[in-house]
Amino acid sequence: MSSIQGYDPETLREIVDVRECLDRLDEIGPLRSLPALLERVWLLKVTDQLDEALRVSEQSVRLARMGGTRKDLLRARILHATILQWRRQFAAAEQEFTTCAEEAEGQGWAGIAAFAYQHRGKSRFDDGDLEGARADFKRSLFLRQEAGAGDDELEPTLLAIDAIDRRRVRATVAS
Repeated sequence: MSSIQGYDPETLREIVDVRECLDRLDEIGPLRSLPALLERVWLLKVTDQLDEALRVSEQSVRLARMGGTRKDLLRARILHATILQWRRQFAAAEQEFTTCAEEAEGQGWAGIAAFAYQHRGKSRFDDGDLEGARADFKRSLFLRQEAGAGDDELEPTLLAIDAIDRRRVRATVAS
């Protein structure tokens, strides 16, 4: 997802060039491979086309279930859960992130588990559970470091932890 230009420090959401994302959607529109569907889901999400993103994410989960690997299925389910999160369906999103994280950890797939924890943390952050979010980001950071992630892969997690710490300080000062 090279379209990411950064992360909003208040919402933790990706900052993207919307025009570039819409152009890419046009390019991959007719493609039906699992990687193309997953990219399409993400592009629809970041361009705020959540109804269509939900429809395509459900299609990508079905396709991964029928013809993909277990890792493919986990990735598709995690992305589907991010759509639920953005639609403010936090309980359903958290359940899916949790199931995916646990399965990935059980298989020893640290990168996928970190991805699930990172997104569960974002969902908890959106839902106002700062302690839960911080714990998820710390778990994601540990798993990413364990998997040998580079600084660019660690940066979003570190920024998320910093955003929570800043928000907690502001809440303490305000009270």
